[in-house]
Amino acid sequence: MTLSNRSQIGYVRKLETMGMVDGPGIRTIVFLSGCPLRCLFCHNPDMFKTDPKDATTVEELIAKLKRYKPYYGETGGVTFCGGEPLNQPEFLYEAMKACHEEGINTVLDTSGFGRLNTFEKILGQTDLILYDIKGVEDDFYRKMTGVPKKVTDAFLETAQRLDVKMWIRVVVVPGIHDSIEYMDQLANMIAPLKNIERIELLPYHTMGVNKYDALGLTYPLEGVPAMNKEECMKLQEYLKDQIRALRRA
Repeated sequence: MTLSNRSQIGYVRKLETMGMVDGPGIRTIVFLSGCPLRCLFCHNPDMFKTDPKDATTVEELIAKLKRYKPYYGETGGVTFCGGEPLNQPEFLYEAMKACHEEGINTVLDTSGFGRLNTFEKILGQTDLILYDIKGVEDDFYRKMTGVPKKVTDAFLETAQRLDVKMWIRVVVVPGIHDSIEYMDQLANMIAPLKNIERIELLPYHTMGVNKYDALGLTYPLEGVPAMNKEECMKLQEYLKDQIRALRRA
């Protein structure tokens, strides 16, 4: 088997250590900069573009990650997120492959938007996907993200074919995603999928507003309040009930 190319250069904005929500166990979160999506509810506009100052090699990254390996135990590891990590497919692939060579578990936190011809090899190095659903219908998806849904549909099809484990995540913005109709659409999309280990509805928050101000950007959801956490939990239970009902039918 060919070893990873550890001289591959990528753009890493930061590392977050001791993460416990972005995948199982204790994890190091690797934030790859750059994202082609422009989600209305994005809270990291500072990650839209890559910066030459973020440049690093796989070898340099792995050297840092190995320091935390004793904390990972049986269930932890490394989670690659962004930005959109699929926006740097060569670096992502080589970094994930190098993680596996070092015995480190890999998680991919993604919208599923990237180059179609890179999905299979990247998913071959992925132990778990945190899959962000931005919308169900194409027009709605494009309105939310600025990009077509067909690309992420292809990613999902590849993940299903390769039988990669998956956690589903959905940000819920009040007045946009918090309807029973939208929950029913999600249920119809998720119910046929296999290898789904977890489904999480994430309440929209406004903590990214100041970042837009600092960058001189207009915040797309100006005036929209944070999602009520209790209401979000109720929607999550409804969604899970609907999925169970569809799978029994």
